[in-house]
Amino acid sequence: MLKTIPPVVKNLLLINVVVYVLSIVLSYTTQIDLADYLGLYFFKSEFFQPYQYVSYMFMHAYINPNGSIVLFHILFNMFALWMFGRVLEQVWGPKKFFMFYIITGLGAAVTHTFVQWWQYQNMHEAALIFANSPSPEQFEIFVKEYFPAIYKQLFDFIAQWTQSPSHPEFMQQATIYVQQLEQLQVNVPVVGASGAVFGILLAFGMMFPNTKLMLLFPPIPLKAKYFVLIYGALELFLGISGGTGDNVAHFAHLGGMVFGFILLMIWRVRPTDQY
Repeated sequence: MLKTIPPVVKNLLLINVVVYVLSIVLSYTTQIDLADYLGLYFFKSEFFQPYQYVSYMFMHAYINPNGSIVLFHILFNMFALWMFGRVLEQVWGPKKFFMFYIITGLGAAVTHTFVQWWQYQNMHEAALIFANSPSPEQFEIFVKEYFPAIYKQLFDFIAQWTQSPSHPEFMQQATIYVQQLEQLQVNVPVVGASGAVFGILLAFGMMFPNTKLMLLFPPIPLKAKYFVLIYGALELFLGISGGTGDNVAHFAHLGGMVFGFILLMIWRVRPTDQY
């Protein structure tokens, strides 16, 4: 099967799978988390390194918090890379396809960083407002707005503080919580080839708009151009409405599509039905 896959797609598949397997082995044998080194951290994080703008593309989520192995992330990306990437590489050639893959992956990372910076600025301003006037009401607003996923965990603390709003120990503990949550926000890496893969999806939809794809859920045929439009709209909706409780980097996916679109316009790629 590997002999029928063009060279760039084949090598990308192999690298991603090798890194994925290595990540699992190291995690179970040495407690080393490769995401700490290869995942893309926010530039304000102490763990950030410039090379992560490239290395994050070859990392995938591999272990759930409960210790079970994650397969869907890498399976979806590698399947899409194989299904659509091999067609594009055959049409463009290896060099052009590789350039497209890397640029869309970098574009996804830049977009994610910009959105993360904007979110961080708003969160930091809210943290300063709380620091200037610490109260259970301000603390609850901060947590609900920026960390809705852990609000239930802090509900009892907020309820107890509300009963004694002037108690210094509650103020001190809340201040520590806010500082920890700020650090948490900048110290969560993004991993995955999804940004570049979404760029590939967009390119396939633009080049072969009338090609019918068979969806899995629901199992109906859909033209590639509509598939891309629906997927893009869904990512935009989830990115806007998901909040910080959503662990998926939706704007990175959109960034891959946007940079892919720009590159296709520069290359003056035209639609074709020859597929």
